[in-house]
Amino acid sequence: MPSIPASTEPLLSVRGLSLAIQKAGPGEQRRVPAVTDLGFDLLPGETLALVGESGCGKSLTAQALMRLLPGAIRVTGGAVHFQGQNLLALPEAAMRDLRGRGMAMIFQEPATSLNPVLTVGCQIGEVLARHGGLQGRAARERAEQLLRQVGIADPARRLDEYPFQFSGGMKQRVMIAIALAADPQLLIADEPTTALDVTVQSQILDLLQQIQAERGMAMLLITHDLGIVARMAHRVGVMYAGQLVELASREAFFRAPGHPYSQALFAALPEAVGRGQRLKALAGQVPALEAMPAACRFADRCERRQPVCCNEAPGLTAQGQGGLVRCHFPGPQAGAAAEVKLVEPRVPAAAAPLLQIEQLQVHFPIRKGFLQRVCGQVRAVDGVNLSLTPGRTLALVGESGCGKTTVGKALMQLLPRTGGSLHWQGAVIDDADKGQRRALRRKMQMVFQDPFASLNPRMMVGDILLEGMLALGVADSAESGRGACIALLEQVGLKAEALGRFPHEFSGGQRQRIAIARALAVSPELLICDEPTSALDVSVQAQILNLLRDLQAELQMAYLFITHNFAVVEYLAQEVAVMYLGRVVEQGPVERVLAAPAHPYTEALLSAVPRIEGTRQVIRLQGETPSPARPPQGCHFHPRCPKAMELCRRDYPETRELPGGRQVACHLHG
Repeated sequence: MPSIPASTEPLLSVRGLSLAIQKAGPGEQRRVPAVTDLGFDLLPGETLALVGESGCGKSLTAQALMRLLPGAIRVTGGAVHFQGQNLLALPEAAMRDLRGRGMAMIFQEPATSLNPVLTVGCQIGEVLARHGGLQGRAARERAEQLLRQVGIADPARRLDEYPFQFSGGMKQRVMIAIALAADPQLLIADEPTTALDVTVQSQILDLLQQIQAERGMAMLLITHDLGIVARMAHRVGVMYAGQLVELASREAFFRAPGHPYSQALFAALPEAVGRGQRLKALAGQVPALEAMPAACRFADRCERRQPVCCNEAPGLTAQGQGGLVRCHFPGPQAGAAAEVKLVEPRVPAAAAPLLQIEQLQVHFPIRKGFLQRVCGQVRAVDGVNLSLTPGRTLALVGESGCGKTTVGKALMQLLPRTGGSLHWQGAVIDDADKGQRRALRRKMQMVFQDPFASLNPRMMVGDILLEGMLALGVADSAESGRGACIALLEQVGLKAEALGRFPHEFSGGQRQRIAIARALAVSPELLICDEPTSALDVSVQAQILNLLRDLQAELQMAYLFITHNFAVVEYLAQEVAVMYLGRVVEQGPVERVLAAPAHPYTEALLSAVPRIEGTRQVIRLQGETPSPARPPQGCHFHPRCPKAMELCRRDYPETRELPGGRQVACHLHG
């Protein structure tokens, strides 16, 4: 952790900041509070992390500091001082001078923040021209230097490329280069690594720490990943329902969080409990803005609430050395209940595989020219062998673009297979006729990564659940299927009234529950889960993981769980398979693979995972993942492998059996 330069004067000082959403009512305008009485200081060279659930006001706070609030949101009180200037009183012309040079922001989604019709060089050049007065060759040389500084190879060529020609991690690096172009004194990073692979995430965090140390830059880091907070922050602020409920040093926060909400966030982490224990998910939801309680806003979800909590709003009180807590009864909870053990699915030692995948291949043709002739193949999946057993979970992990989702879609027959065979309970699926394939589709269902995109926004929940039941003959009519739909909603923790509502009326966690209910509607035996918790808060993630464990114990389903979250893998799965560039490089029991990885790629992935108890020595991989259209000769991983030998550059390794039921494709185990 970098040290903070000795300074008594804060670079940024926020006092009593309050924001409200202006809504039009019948004949009048009304204001709904969104952020209330927010205050904190930020010193030069310091990192303050803001954490909390979605909708608690973190991103709104960042936008207010930059004076980039949407038109319907107003500042209703408070002051924001940056280097002695009250930003809320500055004219817009002065703020335009300050943005970029004094304060800069990395937005959460680089794909939507970068202009798709302008080259990367042009977008960096806009900042250099506006704040540095650089034009022509001088601007281009400075832009090349910035891209090189954020770790982009061959910057002279890539300046002339468009955002769509960059990977997700590369686009995030471009966003960082734009934000740093004018040497800001304060960087606001809003979820800078959300949905990135652990290796790319580690590179981005290394880069931010390095630049901060070189420039003495202050950083406001917005995230819901406590592992990142443990690695990056000097102080931590916890927000809930538009209020700051705790402010503490990093050491004090991770040693003994004072607010019940902070403690609940820790209890909801998969790495905070052992395998077989139930995650302690928060009951209920963040209060709606229109129905915000006048007393403690967390009281309805708090296990230690007293009558005073429901009648009187708590103020911020001192806690420890310089800490603040908004609670009537701060501190650790006395006599906390022991965690409830989950019932592990009972699977006979010699259980027959439900689905066997042998040498699965999915190749996509590359077409060029006027006649669109095939000139190559993208080997998205190139010879994968997997076995799924009833009542057990196989996790499929790897970086973006390695072919994980393609495997899942090929199993669902949503993508055509180029080669290989699938065996369902011993029978070859390729030999099945149309009717048999229809029956097989009912036995395999998929939960997609983004429930908002996968649920039809024009259909009510009842119709969404009935659609599959009617199509596959599970229900004869809408009337006969209504009772089954109500039972499904109860099974995933929703009420019957949800049948008559649309997807946009639900929270992210509730939409994911609806997606799971839709998959369960046809009574499948295999559930393919594609990153079902990647964009969820830790509290909502805990609810979904508990639900999946309960359903598997009750229904004895097999899960293929596609993810890059190793904490979830360790908590939920019995077996794990690691993919790289379309092939499985290591697989075996979770406890053996994660404790002692045999493949250098698995070892690098695990080393890059941020952990709340401290990060191990990170193995930094060189370069980017090669294109599946032009995989390297020999072992596909050798250009990035720190242990590569001459044999690795020449021959692809065979898959070898290791003790303990593991398999690895690596010459180191020849």
